[in-house]
Amino acid sequence: MINIFPSINKEPIETLQINIGYRCNQACKHCHVNSSPMRTEKMSNEIITLIPKIIDKYKIKTLDITGGAPELHPEFRNLVTSLSNKKIDIIDRCNLTIFFEEGYEDLPQFLARNNVIVTASLPCYEKNNVEVQRGYGVFDKSIKALKILNNLGYGKSKNGLQLNLVYNPINPILPPPQAILENDYKKILFEKYGISFNNLYTITNMPINRYSDSLRREGKLNTYHKLLKENFNIDNLENLMCKKTISVNWLGEIYDCDFNQQINLRGNKGPKTLSDLMNNSFKFDYEVAVKEHCFACTAGSGSSCGGTLT
Repeated sequence: MINIFPSINKEPIETLQINIGYRCNQACKHCHVNSSPMRTEKMSNEIITLIPKIIDKYKIKTLDITGGAPELHPEFRNLVTSLSNKKIDIIDRCNLTIFFEEGYEDLPQFLARNNVIVTASLPCYEKNNVEVQRGYGVFDKSIKALKILNNLGYGKSKNGLQLNLVYNPINPILPPPQAILENDYKKILFEKYGISFNNLYTITNMPINRYSDSLRREGKLNTYHKLLKENFNIDNLENLMCKKTISVNWLGEIYDCDFNQQINLRGNKGPKTLSDLMNNSFKFDYEVAVKEHCFACTAGSGSSCGGTLT
């Protein structure tokens, strides 16, 4: 069993992932960001204005907007519309229930008009399992939200509006095979609710922050770390998300990935802030900061914000 995570290096950046705020209308058990309705941290307008410039300068292919519930940021819509004339994929990491908050009822229509890719959490197709992880009433609202998106044209074809779902295990285990689970999701959600979507992404739960605390209280944290290390798959190293992504927190500080961001893990090389990135030119070939939690991304079939790696 491997105990020390191998060294890996950055490659030319394709994805800019920004966490524009920690406020969320939910407080999910597995959330590695510790988001909740009580959080107030949010990205400043000054930092947000740098994002289109960074996209142009480094020829970014994908802007991945996350939170919290990113749509709660007052500048979310302005940011999206400011990029409407650029050839870039915009991903909204959506919890679905945000559609039913006061003032956000027209959000699905806004996302559709701007061709935003909706990537939404739905950790199971069974109501009880979802509500254990995400809270009472979340499943019914999620199903209602998915129907709204389908009616707008989301999830209907490969070349149309893209709707992707995210699965993560409820228990401290590795996700099942992504392709098999995707088929199950598509069959059951269509048969029961008439819902269709494009892709299912299976993501391994990251043992940091709220999820780590939960495992520690249950006496399962060490066992989970051992599971991740025992299932280390060297083939996943080549496709790790952190190699071609930079993750930016609400303060404009840069990390290798969203998980490193949440535990404030950074290396000594590379840009420190979006301002650094704007004011200087960087070659992305430096070493990625790694630690024990990184084994979650290499275990089994691998894990990333876009699902499995192998």
